[in-house]
Amino acid sequence: MSSHHIVREKQEPALLIMSLDGFEDENLGQILEWSPTVIVHEDIYEETDSMAFKIDAVVTSNSHFRTQENTRLIITDTDPLEDAFKFLVGEQYPAVNVIINTFVLKDYALFVDEINIVVFIGNKKIFPVRSGFSKWLPAGEKVEILHEVHHLQTSGLILLEDHILETEKDGFYSLTFEQPFIFIAETI
Repeated sequence: MSSHHIVREKQEPALLIMSLDGFEDENLGQILEWSPTVIVHEDIYEETDSMAFKIDAVVTSNSHFRTQENTRLIITDTDPLEDAFKFLVGEQYPAVNVIINTFVLKDYALFVDEINIVVFIGNKKIFPVRSGFSKWLPAGEKVEILHEVHHLQTSGLILLEDHILETEKDGFYSLTFEQPFIFIAETI
């Protein structure tokens, strides 16, 4: 095995699975390809355990939750997602991919400066960007802005409808705005 195939701990984003509703197995396989630290919510533990990949931790309110051998418990009493983020930040993970079935801005806003977050819901990839963000995409790709933005300026995008833009041609698009960050969604 060549050295570039060796994955060092925390080199890849952790994977936090809160729900797999509407998420394609093929996309899950791609995320799991580099053997990330995998954390799952107790409600989908059995489903994910049956997929035969190693689960490193379970977010649960039950301190006696039964798991695979060597699986840690992340005990939560109020907000499982927030407690999982606190765990990841405390363990100094630089990034996390989250698979979930809903996106609520406030659940992620507190952690944007502490850990790189990418959220997957169905066929959407959601992530925070800072003003001046640019990215190359092929023509016809949709970019959705997930909340109100003050003084938004774009290049390389055309407005299709409120909050939904599309790349004009193959090439870079960019976003500038006044807020510290905004969340956008792209189709995967």
